[in-house]
Amino acid sequence: MLLAGADIFARLLDRCVVSRHGAAMVSRVHRPLPMELALHEARAGAELGEVPVGAVLVDGRNGALLARAHNRVETWSDPTAHAELLVIQVAARRLGLKRLVEADLYVTLEPCAMCAAAISLARLRRLYFGAYDPKGGGVDHGPRIFEQPTCHHRPEIVGGLEETRCAALLREFFALRRAPGEAEDGRG
Repeated sequence: MLLAGADIFARLLDRCVVSRHGAAMVSRVHRPLPMELALHEARAGAELGEVPVGAVLVDGRNGALLARAHNRVETWSDPTAHAELLVIQVAARRLGLKRLVEADLYVTLEPCAMCAAAISLARLRRLYFGAYDPKGGGVDHGPRIFEQPTCHHRPEIVGGLEETRCAALLREFFALRRAPGEAEDGRG
């Protein structure tokens, strides 16, 4: 991964602390966990009227943040502007790579079929998602993209990470926008 000078310096500072005796020591400084950042992105999207789905892509080897985004479907009038696709696009451009084989994706909602296909094409290493999506999901529900014989790459998958918080955010969002009795839609 190529980093600009300022990024390298910031990463070094993240890991170094000075002891009482003036010696530099490598240490792990508390950083927000990726799913916390994804939840923050989802909340930011909700404030803009977007379905609250947030995604964070990190370098799986060292946890470095590669990209973060929330849905922009409404803002950009683009049905493909899902958070997962946006972080993959940003990271691929920044790194100059079409395959992000060392990247781990954290997303607050089970990816839809479109996003699952993009995850496979990008060759992401791991997928962590929060809330399950029985209606629109494409990983554990619906078409189960990674189980298809035409799928060339299947990442390691961990579902249900911070599921309660992720699902609550979606329920609250739709409860504020729905008339009583309307059907729930997990995507937007």
